[in-house]
Amino acid sequence: MYKQARPHQKRRKRSGDEVREEGLAAARALLLDRGPAAVTLANIGQAIGMSHANVLHHFGSAAGLQSALMESMIRDLTDALGNVVELMKTDSAAPRAVADRVFDAFDKGGAGPLAAWIILSGDVEQLEPVRAAVRALVEAIVGQSTDEAAPDRVRAAVLMMAVSAFGDAVIGPHVRDMLDQPDDAMRDLIARILPLFLIPTGIPPAAP
Repeated sequence: MYKQARPHQKRRKRSGDEVREEGLAAARALLLDRGPAAVTLANIGQAIGMSHANVLHHFGSAAGLQSALMESMIRDLTDALGNVVELMKTDSAAPRAVADRVFDAFDKGGAGPLAAWIILSGDVEQLEPVRAAVRALVEAIVGQSTDEAAPDRVRAAVLMMAVSAFGDAVIGPHVRDMLDQPDDAMRDLIARILPLFLIPTGIPPAAP
């Protein structure tokens, strides 16, 4: 699910799409290895054998690069959840599998620290391109259901999972330690709650 950066290579002529693909792969590898602060245009250029100016041309800024990386992570998550509704109906282990995919994206995949870095930088406009990817994720899940109420329930489920996975990736280890909870405590909780969001007789609406 997660792409690895290609080895350092001599500079060669590449299309814009190739540069973006290689740049995002290198950015993801740097994020996982050294954290969000390492996702800079200079480091990306060195990793893919391209000048800082050329990388700047394709991504606009370091913030633009980080935003594009976050967007690509959400799209990868959409692909990973391609059959989530059918799984929820037929496989009793599916809720935990779904929770693991989402939590892995934010934790092992680096989306949690990257989102925190973008938000704490104060440049929240860089999250705007992620909007389309999140909406596509919701639409992909809704499209698997014929229930008229599915859109509202899916949006609620995605909100719950994303906020929970983000918090777990950023501060979860410390809070779990304070409460003497196992490493997968939050994943297990989400797995138990998730089915209520995706079935017609699920969680009742909030009181007026």
